[in-house]
Amino acid sequence: MGPLPRTLELFYDVLSPYSWLAFEVLCRYKNIWNVSLQLRPTLIAGIMKDSGNQPPALLPRKALYVKNDVRLLGQYLQVPIHLPKDFFFVIFEKGSLTAMRFLTIVKLEHPELLEKVSRELWMRVWSRDEDITEPQSILAAAEKAGMSTGRARELLERVSTPQVKNQLKETTDAACKYGERKGGS
Repeated sequence: MGPLPRTLELFYDVLSPYSWLAFEVLCRYKNIWNVSLQLRPTLIAGIMKDSGNQPPALLPRKALYVKNDVRLLGQYLQVPIHLPKDFFFVIFEKGSLTAMRFLTIVKLEHPELLEKVSRELWMRVWSRDEDITEPQSILAAAEKAGMSTGRARELLERVSTPQVKNQLKETTDAACKYGERKGGS
């Protein structure tokens, strides 16, 4: 019997192409690397706000770099990633709040489907340039991931409940706390 797997937490938002790349690599190699992967849906906007960081797309030189970097990494890692045609509208106007709330409730009630539903949402926004904010879009992703239509509708109706909102906020806060320095140096 080998060593017990190490736990690795992935805090992610389907609005982040880099999160998708990390997600796919970790899912692909978790067994080989003997990792127990804990998927943690999080709001990247909350992390940006907490850190005082600006999204790379708002900084012209970083935006150019990210565009090329994401394309090359997608090719190298064999992830079918393509920037949405109206990148700024998708990222800054539409966002991912409802999608991330939906993933939060999926994690709470159907953790066995979290990986598949997450991947389908990433495929919609980053591979097929499709919506992830409208109820029908989220339902389509859930159904493609293997969730029944009735169950997906039931979960979607509960994305604005205090339980789901609080859980997403707690997870985002936990991600932010990883950035705090320990030991005072």
